Amino acid sequence: MLSRTRHRKAALLASAVSVCLLAAAAPAEPLGVGDRLYPYLGNPGYDVASYDISLTYPGTHDKPLQAVTTIDAWTTEDLERLNLDFAHGTVRSVEVDGRPARFTSAGEDLVVTPEHPLGERSWTRITVRHTSDPVYDDQQGGWVRTTDGLAMANQADAAHLVFPCNDHPSDKAMFTFRITVPDGYTAVANGLPAGTDRVGRTTTWTYRTQHPMATELAQVSIGRSAVVHREGPHGLPLRDVVPAGDRKTLEPWLARTPDQIAWLESKVGRYPFETYGVLMAQAATGFELETQTLSLFEEALFTEPAYPKWYVESVMVHELSHQWFGDSVTPRSWSDVWLNEGHATWYEELYAEETAHRPMEERMKAAYGASDRWREAGGPPARPKPPVPGQKISIFRPNIYDGAALALYALRQEIGRPAFERLERIWVQEHRDTTATTGDFVRLASAVAGRDLRGFLTAWLYGEKTPPMPGHPDWKPQPPARTAPLRVRR
Repeated sequence: MLSRTRHRKAALLASAVSVCLLAAAAPAEPLGVGDRLYPYLGNPGYDVASYDISLTYPGTHDKPLQAVTTIDAWTTEDLERLNLDFAHGTVRSVEVDGRPARFTSAGEDLVVTPEHPLGERSWTRITVRHTSDPVYDDQQGGWVRTTDGLAMANQADAAHLVFPCNDHPSDKAMFTFRITVPDGYTAVANGLPAGTDRVGRTTTWTYRTQHPMATELAQVSIGRSAVVHREGPHGLPLRDVVPAGDRKTLEPWLARTPDQIAWLESKVGRYPFETYGVLMAQAATGFELETQTLSLFEEALFTEPAYPKWYVESVMVHELSHQWFGDSVTPRSWSDVWLNEGHATWYEELYAEETAHRPMEERMKAAYGASDRWREAGGPPARPKPPVPGQKISIFRPNIYDGAALALYALRQEIGRPAFERLERIWVQEHRDTTATTGDFVRLASAVAGRDLRGFLTAWLYGEKTPPMPGHPDWKPQPPARTAPLRVRR
């Protein structure tokens, strides 16, 4: 992002972002914020305050959406050019503070050179006119095509396939979405509705978040959908998005959300956002996803009779738990993702134990038996191995789900249930709307327990081998078994 060189004119056709403009004398380079697992994700030199994203859907899957992304940010250093993550679409123009800016591409970055250098601690507005293309040769996230429209699945590194951004969870920001769709389509996004504007045969739907959000949690649903409204605890507005023709069939599942929220509030405190809802998409993703205030689910999870009811509800609670753990309290780096998935798995299992008599201890014992194998294959919970080349979401392995929940179980065994439950409440209160690290969790756990837990938690979170389980000296690692989870929960 930071370069102090002269500029020359050059023609460049990018494979990911089609541009042909003035380029810098020194070659533009892809930058990153130094994430161990995704080294080129995010960009240094600025802190995004807000995104305003306008999308115009043409009514078909095989054509790109026309888009305008406006980014307001504070610079954190002197910049002669800055990088945005953007890797799929055609950039038509870029402005910085209302003036045309030069741009080119480098790797998966859009590199912008403003007319005048930007000084440290200056407020700047970047406006990018571009396309947002739902057609990928090898889709690993971004736009998800449904039978009647589109949805988003941006975790872990795919928001920049949809819109230009600083695509790293360490830089949370406020979002406004303006989605224009043809008659017959409904658009829903993160946050609360902020009006509709009908012009001719199209309607523009506007939504705004009231809390900062990581780019990987952005959600836009476009489809022939029904939006079902109800109240949650404390008058919380709930809205679910389902295929219009299946509303009656899906209603029994939707009706469970208020009680699930109340259950989680009894464990960790007040729900942290302005609204919640379930987006049931007719799409083949193979996973569910905790997009902020509007979790994405495959509709088939709720219609396939092979899934037991207790299991479906526990998966719903898994994604709901993420609203606290991962969405409100966001990992500062992707190595900290166990803080998301370990906690969501914990409350998924606890809910199944308390509401469906599925003993957590049995699942924990099974996880203990497999933990050494998980650590060898995927790394310990807080130091997952890098993704497999060409499979960027492959960090989502059992070591950060059940393996991380097992570490939480060991912590509860070590410090006792009352201290553990107090730790969980304080954690989401102290770090609400911010980012946090594994080190932050270890320090807070030690403070709540009244003793230094660094050695204990380092062994559980970073060790190559699984430590002995407090209170269960009989638990031993087990040889491989031919078992697999019913579904992927992200």
